[in-house]
Amino acid sequence: MTDNILQQQIDYYRARANEYDEWFYRIGRYDRGEVNNQRWFEEIAVVKSAVQQIVGVNDILELASGTGIWTRELLNIGKKITAIDASKEVIAINRSKLNSPIVEYQQLDLFTWQPDTEYDLVFFAFWLSHVPPTLVDSFLAKVYQSVCIGGQVFIIDSRFEPTSTAKDHTLENDRNIYITRKLNDKQEYQIVKIFYHPDELQEKLNQVGFDADVKITDKYFIYAHGKKI
Repeated sequence: MTDNILQQQIDYYRARANEYDEWFYRIGRYDRGEVNNQRWFEEIAVVKSAVQQIVGVNDILELASGTGIWTRELLNIGKKITAIDASKEVIAINRSKLNSPIVEYQQLDLFTWQPDTEYDLVFFAFWLSHVPPTLVDSFLAKVYQSVCIGGQVFIIDSRFEPTSTAKDHTLENDRNIYITRKLNDKQEYQIVKIFYHPDELQEKLNQVGFDADVKITDKYFIYAHGKKI
């Protein structure tokens, strides 16, 4: 079951590549009205501000780098970025958007990825929620292995909030880790989606060895900044 879902998840994000930014910028099916959209962007600004305060990094590893929304932010705080994603389609969009000589792209499945280099910062946004519970500890152990002593990790993800997703998606607070996602053309995929509470994420990061601080915005986002000591 898990292997099938993980393959569907890769297929979904490949097929969704040209639609992904609609979610982030609240376009089309993701337009939730003026009030909710304004709150979304205000809370995005809070998280971006936290990212912009990261200092003391040269080499950055971005996992699940996607279409470049956060890669663009990382360009302002590091000197070299290694951006990994399983989808060649989103890598192409990311590269086209940024056209930056300091970003090196690698197409890899993060569930089979094995770290071989240490970085000053490992960053990933809206990815941990797609890692099945049986794999999350081993994944975070690989993240820890990728951070140099004194280096940092920064994680962004979603809180449970029905207006964060498309109008034709249904979120149920039933702890089911498998949910159905649709594309604009109505194709459907099953993916993993887990919404972490701050104390859960704090415990996961502490267990693997990070000294981390976990925060939430009012409605939409959870984020964590940690250090390897």
